[in-house]
Amino acid sequence: MRWRGRRESDNVEDQRGQSRGGFSRGGLRLPIGRGGGRGKPSLTFLIIGGVVLWLMGVSPMEILSIMMGGGGTVATQQAPMPRQSAPSDRASDELASFVKVVLAETEDVWGDIFKRAGQRYPEPRLVLFSNQVKSACGFASSATGPFYCPGDQKVYIDLGFYRELKTRFDAPGDFAQAYVIAHEVGHHVQNITGVLPEFNRKRRSMSELQANKMSIRVELQADCFAGVWAHYTGQKGLLEQGDLEEALNAATQIGDDALQRRSQGYVVPESFNHGTSAQRKKWFAIGYKSGKAGSCDTFSVANP
Repeated sequence: MRWRGRRESDNVEDQRGQSRGGFSRGGLRLPIGRGGGRGKPSLTFLIIGGVVLWLMGVSPMEILSIMMGGGGTVATQQAPMPRQSAPSDRASDELASFVKVVLAETEDVWGDIFKRAGQRYPEPRLVLFSNQVKSACGFASSATGPFYCPGDQKVYIDLGFYRELKTRFDAPGDFAQAYVIAHEVGHHVQNITGVLPEFNRKRRSMSELQANKMSIRVELQADCFAGVWAHYTGQKGLLEQGDLEEALNAATQIGDDALQRRSQGYVVPESFNHGTSAQRKKWFAIGYKSGKAGSCDTFSVANP
């Protein structure tokens, strides 16, 4: 990705080196993640301008109890991650600059999309941390992976995760890293439309299996939104050869089936809450090819 020399977002809080103890209520586990509009739409089509958006938000089942109070995180993977070793200071600072540029690019893309629809895009903040961090959703460790907390509308990431993405999950490349951020911002888009709070209310009457199925649709839509962002990034001429393949590979490597096979040697489809590798790759590609948020309707199709 051609990112050097690009604008860096000011919406970044650098808390690296500020280790904090403790864990969130119930314990936070990893997955990738979601949260401004102020309305309270139901689980129906949301219209922003002429674009129909089906937007929902829900955390992985491991942290659903946290969301009962209106908070909750949305993370990137479903398998617990080992303690991450932090990159060297120089490499970490370069990664931090990269993250700031990617966040700025998401601000530009979603800002334009909302503006064309006559709406204002409330930009999320991103927190860089190391080891542990406190969010409005509680305490989280590096093992949680990147996540989005709707309670404070912030994306959280320990840069050591990117080493795990490359080495443990076989997903190298800077655009794989960008995909992670774009996915989390996709959850922010879902949350600011007001659908995430609505789903949190409705999910209390859902069984675990029903909530898992809805969570999959939410995650796939965030993947699709990441693809929409990638579409406009490509139009700017920022993509390099192999970038798209890096993102598609990352989506494949963090599918529920791939993660479960890697961690336990077999899969349990009933426990899936992010989508299979094929599904995640498919919906990222749909967003990328169309460049339209309205194409990310993961809720009306029978088998997303």
